[in-house]
Amino acid sequence: MKYRQSRALWAITKASFKAIFSQPSSLFFSLLFPIVFILIFGAFTDRPPAARSVAIDPLGDTTGVFLDSLMNSGFMRVVSYKDTVTRNADLTRGKLDAVLRIRSTGNTAGAQVLIRTSEAGAAALPALIRTIDYAALRMQLNAARIKKDYTIRTEIVPGKKYRSIDFVLPGQLGFSVLFSTLFGIAFVFFNLREQLVLKRFYASPVKKLNILIGIGVSRLSFQLINVVVLILFGHFFLRFTLVHGALTFVEMLLLSIVMLFLLMGVGLIISSIAKNDTVIPLMINVFGFPQILLSGTFFPVDVFPKWMQQLCELLPLTQFNDAMRKVSFEGLHLYDCWKELGYLGIWIIVIYFIVSRIMRWE
Repeated sequence: MKYRQSRALWAITKASFKAIFSQPSSLFFSLLFPIVFILIFGAFTDRPPAARSVAIDPLGDTTGVFLDSLMNSGFMRVVSYKDTVTRNADLTRGKLDAVLRIRSTGNTAGAQVLIRTSEAGAAALPALIRTIDYAALRMQLNAARIKKDYTIRTEIVPGKKYRSIDFVLPGQLGFSVLFSTLFGIAFVFFNLREQLVLKRFYASPVKKLNILIGIGVSRLSFQLINVVVLILFGHFFLRFTLVHGALTFVEMLLLSIVMLFLLMGVGLIISSIAKNDTVIPLMINVFGFPQILLSGTFFPVDVFPKWMQQLCELLPLTQFNDAMRKVSFEGLHLYDCWKELGYLGIWIIVIYFIVSRIMRWE
């Protein structure tokens, strides 16, 4: 009777899939943990900037026209203090942005403003200066009885409203896929090799490729289930944007498969070069954490200097996050993401070339 490779492949896949669900921790870190992150970061709404908290020094002018103009700007919130000790303590800790001392110059529209801040609140200084300039200009125009001879009209054209969840969820998908796949693949193959299971498989009639496919398909299927749950959770509970509906959903799944296939290769490399299971988390973190920080998972890469942005472009998770956001919100399709897919394709070729050279079965 001829040995059936397809039956062996199915048996390995099914056994590996059962082993995944026998570990509750995998469900937590792959699914529940990213959901918690999504809820936390998705809670940040697109509100206008908060008014800067300032205190008015009682040694200065506290009843003048300039102070009224300043408070009517809507960009400042006056905080009152009973004593200067508490006020200075809040200023030092950054709970108070600045202390303003206003002095009248004798001119109706004139004033001197001393802004006292601390290193903890110095980031608010440019906004405070702009607010003071704006208030002073309004007061001087009123004093000179000059009316503005221009009008401002606003027109809002129809378009897609960008919510914070539209940025957060693709990044959390990358976060979940990256670490859960690496930990799953690396530890599974390392343990199978250490327990001589792979050696027994290798000695059996089962083809090596079927062994890899069987274990890999089970891990990829499990991660795809997580991706599906995260996308649907974000869409129905947090109004995550799927521009083309079901088509966008399918394209996000296909993009996830590409990334999962890439990360499976990285997991095989780590499991092959690790001397013991204690170094596996370290190696995964060395590969994963720079990408989590530099790939636009929690904040845009535009905040980095230009030279660092070029390094970020080389990371596979950066390309995955960019492609996910283009597909989910901008309404592009996979063929429009040829640049991102090209980067991921190069990574896959390099990674699996290394796998073919260093993969160990015993």
